[in-house]
Amino acid sequence: MATHRIPPWRKPRPKSGAKVKLTPASIAWAKARAKAAKRRYPNLVDNMAALRRQVEAEQGGRGADHP
Repeated sequence: MATHRIPPWRKPRPKSGAKVKLTPASIAWAKARAKAAKRRYPNLVDNMAALRRQVEAEQGGRGADHP
């Protein structure tokens, strides 16, 4: 049975949690990821990956759903 996933750009923004701003280092990482993929600028997926990486680094390598 195939499950269909909703793309991130069609999902509503989460209601809970504080907004997190990307640091200059995370922005540079997202730009480098986009350049490696031969894109001129980072897209939503690059920014989401940079944000996830930033949050995990701030939490000491643990994700939000790990105790």
